[in-house]
Amino acid sequence: MPKISKILLLTVSVVLVLAIFLGVNSAGVSAASESPNGAYRQIDVYTEVLRHIQTDYVTDPDMTTVTHGALRGLLESLDADSSYLSPADYTAYKADAKADKGDKAQVGINVSKRYGYATVVSVLPGSPADKANLVDGDILEAVDGKDTRNISLAIIKLMMEGKAGSELTVAVVRPNTPVPDKITMTRVVPEVPPVSETMYENSSILYLKPVALDHEHVQEIASKLKLMQRSGNKKVLLDLRDVASGNMAEATRLANFFLKSGTIAMLEGQTVDKQTFVADASKTIDATAPLVVLVNRGTAGPGELVAGALLDNNRAELVGERTFGEGSEQKTFELPDGAALILSVAKYESPSGKKLQDDAVTPEVLVASSLDNADGTSQKSSETVDEQLSKGLDILKSKSS
Repeated sequence: MPKISKILLLTVSVVLVLAIFLGVNSAGVSAASESPNGAYRQIDVYTEVLRHIQTDYVTDPDMTTVTHGALRGLLESLDADSSYLSPADYTAYKADAKADKGDKAQVGINVSKRYGYATVVSVLPGSPADKANLVDGDILEAVDGKDTRNISLAIIKLMMEGKAGSELTVAVVRPNTPVPDKITMTRVVPEVPPVSETMYENSSILYLKPVALDHEHVQEIASKLKLMQRSGNKKVLLDLRDVASGNMAEATRLANFFLKSGTIAMLEGQTVDKQTFVADASKTIDATAPLVVLVNRGTAGPGELVAGALLDNNRAELVGERTFGEGSEQKTFELPDGAALILSVAKYESPSGKKLQDDAVTPEVLVASSLDNADGTSQKSSETVDEQLSKGLDILKSKSS
């Protein structure tokens, strides 16, 4: 391919992406290019960079690879959930979306991107990842030998899935370790445990621990809260640590169980009209029982929405660590060459107006995880005392029902 054609390939690709970002038509493109501060003014910069790459780089570069890398970096500079999918990636992504999820096996990792690499958000209890001692915050340098810096989050999630019995190998970066640990796990069809329930302090404190906030688990919590009411007033300890899966609608429903009025969350984007989710008194189960919520760095998305709603409405005391920081909605834009963009178009906000993805949720009572060592590493042990749980119980014990 002639050099000028290669340069035009990347330039046109960047223009296309910028056009989608700004939501403009051809007239809008012209207007933007005329604005001295418009995004399209940067095309001159891109062109200059491309010229140097093409004429001065040590070898004649593969412009297709350069294009994909540039677009992936452009999207990931926005947030972890925005992705560029090459034509081949998008074909695989669409095929996976059509596949029967019931047949999909995995190792039990919720993953996002931080510092450019795939990062463990949370681990499903009892899963292969849990048994391999993977924990919140572990950096996955590579998945099946592929550097996660060079893979979009959507494809990393796709790579985590596979046939039951197949193996997945990850390279885990740990503090004070010169080389990444290679861990091989066998994929299994996940068995998500039901909501865990425990009674403390002579049955005056009801402890509830979901692992996901989907319809089934939120419905379980509703049933347990109603049973609690029938047996007399009690206090509630809701453990949202490592709760990162589920959906925002069910998270809103869960928060409503404890709120009679007030804002639960908001959702807004540049092209998405602001939505405000308000508590419905008819859906409230218990708006008065003393409530403590446990959170940690593995609390993300749906878990963060609940925590933020209860904190900002002064309905609960939060105990633990700053949460992960995730909460946006994505839209897929197909490109003419068969590639696609997965772009965050709106972000969820807590009642106080803080964006979950940008600000996360910081508890009033900060208690470090008992799994954390002094050097910042994490280690599981059957002898570890759960300091966050103990603190939550202490707070509830001091409250009257």
